[in-house]
Amino acid sequence: MASDLASGPQPVEVLDLLTGLGDRAVRLRGNADRELLEYRRYGRRQMPDTVSPWAAEQLRTDHLDLLESLPLTRELAVAGLGRVLFCHAVQGDDEEVVLVDSALDRWQQALGGVPDEIRTVVCGHTHMPFVRLAHGRLVVNPGSVGMPYGRPGAHWALLGPGVTLRRTEYDIEAAIARITEDSAFAEAAAWADYFLRARATDAEALATFGPQDPNR
Repeated sequence: MASDLASGPQPVEVLDLLTGLGDRAVRLRGNADRELLEYRRYGRRQMPDTVSPWAAEQLRTDHLDLLESLPLTRELAVAGLGRVLFCHAVQGDDEEVVLVDSALDRWQQALGGVPDEIRTVVCGHTHMPFVRLAHGRLVVNPGSVGMPYGRPGAHWALLGPGVTLRRTEYDIEAAIARITEDSAFAEAAAWADYFLRARATDAEALATFGPQDPNR
């Protein structure tokens, strides 16, 4: 399951790769995907960073159609976990921030629309991996493959029959060199160095996201 697919220095390559995987890749629309779509099709001009407007301009019509068609949530049956809800941030909002140390009342609010029979929710948005219980539900954030905070590596989660957070190490120097060489984005080298090396610490990320959680 993946979301926030195309806001980076290789948007075409990523979307073409995921499309080529067919049903093996289940995709959701994240806030960054929505922002690219709004920029290209609906007149949005304010973007959160310099790579997003550039990435939006690289997308073909079929890419935009794909982003338009992506669901905001998906439910899948997972052995040992039953029905699992996947969403980008929370079920009804792709930008709402809920953190590992958010208060239980905050989690109750964020999960209020989730059916009682769904006992596991997988979310993302903050790019920091965690697993916690909140009012009897297991909440999983796998972290980020391409833009991790806290420590380098591709962060993901293995589901069924339990939940295991995983981190796959790779040759970061080679990845930075490839992005720098292949991407036409003027700031590709700096972007790759910052995100692939995870130069933003988990403490810095929490300090940034924390104020967006009103009950924290």
